[in-house]
Amino acid sequence: MTASSTPPTPPPPRSNPESVVDCALYEHGKRRPGLLSPHQAMTACHATPDSFVWIGLHEPTEDQLQTVARAFGLHPLAVEDALNAHQRPKLERYDDTLFLVMRTALYVEHEHLTATSEIVDTGEIMVFMGEGFIVVVRHGPSRQLTGVRHALESRPELLAHGPAAVLHAIADTVVDQYLEVVTAVETDVDEAEGSTFAPQQVHDIRRVYRLKRELLQLRRAVAPLAGPMRELAGGRLPGVDPDIAKYLRDVHDHLTQVAERITTLCEVTDTALSLTLAQTGVQQNSDMRRISAIGALIAVPIGIVGVYGMNFDHMPELHWTFGYPLVILGIIVVCVVIYRAFRRNGWL
Repeated sequence: MTASSTPPTPPPPRSNPESVVDCALYEHGKRRPGLLSPHQAMTACHATPDSFVWIGLHEPTEDQLQTVARAFGLHPLAVEDALNAHQRPKLERYDDTLFLVMRTALYVEHEHLTATSEIVDTGEIMVFMGEGFIVVVRHGPSRQLTGVRHALESRPELLAHGPAAVLHAIADTVVDQYLEVVTAVETDVDEAEGSTFAPQQVHDIRRVYRLKRELLQLRRAVAPLAGPMRELAGGRLPGVDPDIAKYLRDVHDHLTQVAERITTLCEVTDTALSLTLAQTGVQQNSDMRRISAIGALIAVPIGIVGVYGMNFDHMPELHWTFGYPLVILGIIVVCVVIYRAFRRNGWL
């Protein structure tokens, strides 16, 4: 073996072939058979009038997304956002390409609401839309968009409107998921509110606070999306024709309803949280009154017995035959009087 031996070749970067969910070319609203690579799809799109490419990616690697970016001329800043995820819902325009970020929401099933219950799980969907293409990147937990693709493929007259029709279908699906989540969370809010007023109920403030945190997480996914949806519904952005803008306005209306319901749930949760805190304080005060009353009852016999426990030679009734039973009777009478007074005032 010589000192100038060739170092081993580093292994190629790992890729995830399952990241490319689908890549298809649509002509006049109908899908062309076959699964194409992004470069092949874009080449075929340029050669075919009234067509566009729809690519779906799920948590792609950097190499895979860069390949798609080169094929469609995506802006590096938008590509970086799509790779890193954890983005706030937004709509950005890079020349004639739109970049839309949406947060998805899924309801986590659970039997009972506890202090550690996971209620809402969120993910992200990034959409690149330009002339002749739409690229959808999914991150985190979210429902697959296969059903959206199949539903649109059954309506070629809608797909004939191009990538904007796909954008509407995805946004509509995300907002519908918001509605499902809010409806399910309302049950948890009703349970928390009911337990607050239930008699003989241990008030767990951590459970209500957990619910409040989950609602805030859901609101952070929904509220920032209102602005982008309003812009898309305006029909003044490239690639969004007036016919699709009408559908987007309907999505914006549903999003507004979701936001209003979340606001109402947050207010109910705030009220339940405040009431739980108040009831906890009242319960502590009641416990302190009981402890004080019991202490007073104990102090009476201790005080009397303490007097007679002092070893003085000259004490009243020290040698009286009925002294002991009279003292015991006196202790009992005083304790009963104090007990009834405390009961009458609600301390016991």
